[in-house]
Amino acid sequence: MKEIIKITIALTISCLAAGLLIGTTFIFTAKAKQQNEHLNVQQTMLGLLGYGKSKPAPPELRLHQVHRYIVKEGDTMGMGYLVPVRKEAGEGYAFLVLDLKGQFLKSHSLELTPEEAMSAEDRKKALMRVLEASTEFDFADTMIIACMGDERTAYLLPGEFPGFKTFIKAMVALGSDFELLGLEVIEHEEDPGLGGEITQDYFKNQFVGKSFDTLKKLKVVKEPLPPDYERYLKSMGRDDSGLSAQEVADIQKHYKDKDIYALTGATISSDAVTNGVKAMARKFAYRIQILDQAVDAGDVAILF
Repeated sequence: MKEIIKITIALTISCLAAGLLIGTTFIFTAKAKQQNEHLNVQQTMLGLLGYGKSKPAPPELRLHQVHRYIVKEGDTMGMGYLVPVRKEAGEGYAFLVLDLKGQFLKSHSLELTPEEAMSAEDRKKALMRVLEASTEFDFADTMIIACMGDERTAYLLPGEFPGFKTFIKAMVALGSDFELLGLEVIEHEEDPGLGGEITQDYFKNQFVGKSFDTLKKLKVVKEPLPPDYERYLKSMGRDDSGLSAQEVADIQKHYKDKDIYALTGATISSDAVTNGVKAMARKFAYRIQILDQAVDAGDVAILF
């Protein structure tokens, strides 16, 4: 009997120790994974803005994250925007509550650091501290506003939309006038060699340089990609394109308002990306206008 008790105690201690080790390892690996994901997203954003190893981002560049929520107070639905703001003690965050028509209702000051603001769980805790216990809120999406000093230079929009098989995750960069600066396909499960070609420069670079008016009416055409255009798309952003400045200017002028040439054998995937990008740009243009109006109405000292 004593031996059985000793074995049981030893096994219990071993299980507790193993559980503690696994739990501690998970916590640290989860944090490391989250940090790596953040760095990857940061690199993607800088790349879409034209920065990289050969052209480092200037120190005055600031990327301000704005998180949108759906808010429900009783039977009343509304929107909430978690935004970076100026405070007497420096920089902080506020949560702006709007009705469904975009009218400013109120603002809450949040106890949140920039590091915590990147964590969905920390943002949730901060919101729970200032909102009524009966208030429900659900995260909707994030937009990033790039500024040089006090001037907005670009907008970065992470998002997802239906593809041929599952959802396609992407990030779109828009200029200050909503011209499309870049598109990056982050994750997808489209067929290799067919819809999977949405990650290739000759496809996604077709969107670059499209004005907002062109984006809104963009379609997909089942025509062969012209050789001169394909050569330009594949070499975009490189110094060894082999194209003269005049040739580049002529190609840009000729194709800037053209529709998107479909991938061979993957029209559905081509349509999915085109419609997804259009929807992201249109929705953002509406929401940033609503947010700016609410900021003015609430006299909120935002950082962007």
